[in-house]
Amino acid sequence: MRFRPNRRQMISGMAALGALIGSRSALAQKKVIVQEGDFAPVPIAIPNFTAGTPGDTEVGAGVAQVITNNLKRSGLFAPIDQAAYLEKSINFDVAPNFNNWKSINAQALLTGRMTRQGSGRVKAEFRLWDVNTGQQLAGQQYDTSAEFWRRIAHIISDQVYERMTGEKGYFDTRVVFVDESGSAQRRVKRLTLMDQDGANVRYLTRGSDLVLTPRFSPSTQEITYMEFGQGDPRVYLLNIETGQREIVGNFPGMSFSPRFSPDGQRIIMSLQQGGNSNLFVMDLRSKAMTRLTDTPAIDTSPSYAPDGSRLCFESDRGGKPQIYVMPATGGQAQRISFGDGSYSTPVWSPRGDYIAFTKQGGGQFAIGIMKTDGSGERILTSGFHNEGPTFAPNGRVVMFFRDPGGNSGPSLYTIDVSGRNELRVPTPGFASDPAWSPLLS
Repeated sequence: MRFRPNRRQMISGMAALGALIGSRSALAQKKVIVQEGDFAPVPIAIPNFTAGTPGDTEVGAGVAQVITNNLKRSGLFAPIDQAAYLEKSINFDVAPNFNNWKSINAQALLTGRMTRQGSGRVKAEFRLWDVNTGQQLAGQQYDTSAEFWRRIAHIISDQVYERMTGEKGYFDTRVVFVDESGSAQRRVKRLTLMDQDGANVRYLTRGSDLVLTPRFSPSTQEITYMEFGQGDPRVYLLNIETGQREIVGNFPGMSFSPRFSPDGQRIIMSLQQGGNSNLFVMDLRSKAMTRLTDTPAIDTSPSYAPDGSRLCFESDRGGKPQIYVMPATGGQAQRISFGDGSYSTPVWSPRGDYIAFTKQGGGQFAIGIMKTDGSGERILTSGFHNEGPTFAPNGRVVMFFRDPGGNSGPSLYTIDVSGRNELRVPTPGFASDPAWSPLLS
């Protein structure tokens, strides 16, 4: 199986995040404040990036379109239709005529330029403006290989998002998931990777064996996942940049939900022994295994807090599946879910404030979040067979899959932690069990 070279190496010529165009000391303190209740997305104008050299018109339009799609899908921005623009030609080197943008109710304006260099590489420049004050909010330039113009668009999207909201963006990321094809009775499942917007799809396995529960390392571009082939289930590590695959181990009986520790040095999983299952952690260097729970119950789906000090997990030790929290080294576990129904697939937010979960009851499968002490439970979406939440690296958005049953198949969706802006994620076919990567840059 051949893989493309390291994306970081390919983009190594990208300028560092210095090279500001303009001074940050004078930046306006404009922020999108998102609160509960009514919320109006910020109107932003995103003209096509101008062509610095002949032949760059198409890539300039492509960059603007990717940024537009990213910001629109976030639900926090309302990109204005280019047909409404009074200015059809933008001079990147001079300050805009802000009255023209005020008249179409734009609050922010993003201008940019794409210039082909003699080496064949591309220089990308952008400026973000506050239309009301006329101040430049941000500006940077990048240099990269021409084929990575989409990556540059995601990075610029993150810069705009962070400058306008005060939170890190999540657009320069990837998602690993299980691609499903074929009839419901004979599904072929392949481990698959794509950019968060559905572009650049890569199949990581061939589908000859069943794959489950892919999870990203928080510190490297590695994935851990389960594979059911011949004999016992296996847990693998896969470096998605080099294609190198390493077996963590063969485990007697069933194993569930391998997941990395925050430092990427350990994997925690659930191993079935007889009629129960317990949590174990493996040091990836020494392969030493440590048992964390020892109960007659089914303990599964462990997930680390971002500081590595605690775990949340699912257990039926109280009679039906609920969410528990305990120290990462084992010890006393505290139940934190007390609502009607059963709780499963808990996952800790990267910013440490919430635990997302699947909740089943009354014939419905809901995706929800709660604070780490169990308070403030909030259902984000409910329906038939929603499952498998995963957080964007900024903790603002949750991705999950929904399976309507029958001859149809699962699809991926995203929703804001406020419960707004539920959107379907484009995938080549049926898709389940997503896991969001850390930021690539």
